[in-house]
Amino acid sequence: MVEVIDTMTGEVVGYVGNVSVGGMLLIANRSLRADALFQFRFALPDEAGVAVPLETGVHVLWEDDSGAPGQKWIGLRFIGLPPDDAKRLRHWTQHDAD
Repeated sequence: MVEVIDTMTGEVVGYVGNVSVGGMLLIANRSLRADALFQFRFALPDEAGVAVPLETGVHVLWEDDSGAPGQKWIGLRFIGLPPDDAKRLRHWTQHDAD
């Protein structure tokens, strides 16, 4: 499970449920305001298995109850993803699909 951290508060807001170059499904431990912007950080393993942090702005697109008490599914779009991180994320998602 990959923790997602709000970089402004240092608080863990949830876990990566699914990720692509364009955004992610966040399995959140609380609601996030619709259409809000946040700065999140999470780490994905590189080719050697070392967790490398990735920090990006996110835009909250939608939210739904997950079925588990106190848990939400939240759709996020990445904004301001640095080119090197986008390249690394693209490589990671393509490798993960293999």
